[in-house]
Amino acid sequence: MSSIEELCTQHQAQGALVAELKKTKDAGVKDAVAQLIAIKKAITALQPDHEYAIKKKEKKKKKVKATNPDGTPVLSKKELRVQAKQLAARKKAQETADKMANATNYGDAPLVQSQEITGRQWTRLEKADATTNGKKVLMRARLHTVRLQAKNCFLVLRQGVSTLQGIVTQSGEIPKEMLKFIAGTPVESVIDVLGILKAVESPITSCTQSDIELHITSFHIISKAESVIPFSVVSASAPGSYMYGETDNDSSVETKSDASVVKVGLPLRLDHRWIDMRTPCSQSILRINTGVSNLFRTFLYDQGFVEIHSPKLNSGASEGGANCFTLKYFGEDACLAQSPQLFKQMTAGCGGLERVFEVGPVFRAEDSNTHRHLCEFTGLDLEMSINEHYYECLELFSNLFIHIFEGLNIKYSNEINEINKMFPQEPFKFLNPSLRLSYAEGCQLLNDYTLTESDITRGCTAQDPDEDLSTPNEKLLGRIVKAKYDTDFFMMDEYPLKIRPFYTMPSPTNPKLSNSYDFFMRGEEILSGAQRVHDVELLLKRMRTDGAHGEPMGEDAIESVKGYIDSFRHGSLPHAGGGVGLERVVMLFLGLPNIRLASFFPRDPKRLAP
Repeated sequence: MSSIEELCTQHQAQGALVAELKKTKDAGVKDAVAQLIAIKKAITALQPDHEYAIKKKEKKKKKVKATNPDGTPVLSKKELRVQAKQLAARKKAQETADKMANATNYGDAPLVQSQEITGRQWTRLEKADATTNGKKVLMRARLHTVRLQAKNCFLVLRQGVSTLQGIVTQSGEIPKEMLKFIAGTPVESVIDVLGILKAVESPITSCTQSDIELHITSFHIISKAESVIPFSVVSASAPGSYMYGETDNDSSVETKSDASVVKVGLPLRLDHRWIDMRTPCSQSILRINTGVSNLFRTFLYDQGFVEIHSPKLNSGASEGGANCFTLKYFGEDACLAQSPQLFKQMTAGCGGLERVFEVGPVFRAEDSNTHRHLCEFTGLDLEMSINEHYYECLELFSNLFIHIFEGLNIKYSNEINEINKMFPQEPFKFLNPSLRLSYAEGCQLLNDYTLTESDITRGCTAQDPDEDLSTPNEKLLGRIVKAKYDTDFFMMDEYPLKIRPFYTMPSPTNPKLSNSYDFFMRGEEILSGAQRVHDVELLLKRMRTDGAHGEPMGEDAIESVKGYIDSFRHGSLPHAGGGVGLERVVMLFLGLPNIRLASFFPRDPKRLAP
């Protein structure tokens, strides 16, 4: 057994070794430390009080803390600060939890992704009136306007042409944060609101639903709009906000409006058509657009007509002229249909359907940048067999238009009133039966009229009865007829043959005239028609001599419509018809300044999008 002196010598050497190994970070330091501890244990066994012996650690006595009268310990300043921070954190966490619990009343709704059918029922905004007082309803609408005032948030909901005032009042169930959330929601966002309808003492004149308002208890955003939009729907809806341009009709009618009214030009409106569509005026115009086509359809269905759908890709020009859009069709030349004219004749006169109509697109490659021209418009076309005279067709057209005009006045009176706020216009007048003039009588009315300086400035001139009406003379004739007969709607027939298409039947009494006719609204043409040539030899003669508006057709052009010509070789019923421009009817019935307002997405020489 080693002596204490030997162990001390070993301890010193081993301690020096451990120090060296630690300094050099040698991997053997662990074993060296274990050896050093073993030496210390041996020294401790021989002489517990030796300086190299392992010392026993004395246990520290716990300090007894002072207590409060209730037995709780007295905390130090540090402990009090820590405790205060913990309490504040717990309080904030609870407030957040409370807000989250209340947030079920407002916030961003989950994405509508067809995940479930909840059975909830949404109420249409226009159904809100005095009879629904006290009813709890769920509505989906656009946020038209929003205004935070003290502990109330006032908003206007919009759905189509209908608007309704809503109000949110701060209370125990509706926290201040909910009002701030609603006030910060961008206008034009799509929202779901839940609330109770309550009658109001004084009419809310700024809303269509003037005798009731919605007291909102729940508000959720379905689709959030961007904070900055190209123009405000509120501004674009204000009377006087339409900015007249060079392609508008009678732009001189624009009156000076309040300086506070923001002007929104037609190009800007059309560049963002989806926003302009939201204005009550545009909503009303486009609803009337569909109303015209619906009234057109229902009347003709009742008269035994069959609706057809003719091709819009053709091998030749429908009207025999150059104003067609051309394209390649599997390596061959083709063009977009200028009208369903040839197919109407083939189905009604040759195909045995006898009475047909179509509502469809018509394409005209005319570089006309005017208030009434479009490169693509909706055609309302009809063709019918006749027994003796094309007056049979004129009578049907007269009844058809009277049906449309009366139907619009009855079914769309609210929309007409809304449009009149933006574009004031005298009500459209028409006679029953409709006024019919011969072309010669129309020319005589023009030539009997003494032109004023203003008429001459507009481009009016003496009318040659062998030539077509110019646009200024057409409008002047409308004013003359209105003054003499008190009607905005009339027809003229027996036009010069040379200004009509090749399929027009010549007059039986005057070779220079034709069995053709045009219809006018507010002095502008909206329909062109005629009795058609149903004899193949006469048809070929017309093509080769008069052709399209006095220009003979070449053999290539004739060959391109060979199928049409051949259809008359196997017997054809005598027939007549006409084509109406839907957007023109809407524009002129309502007295709009520009046809583009009557089209959903207009196409003209300068516009191909959106």
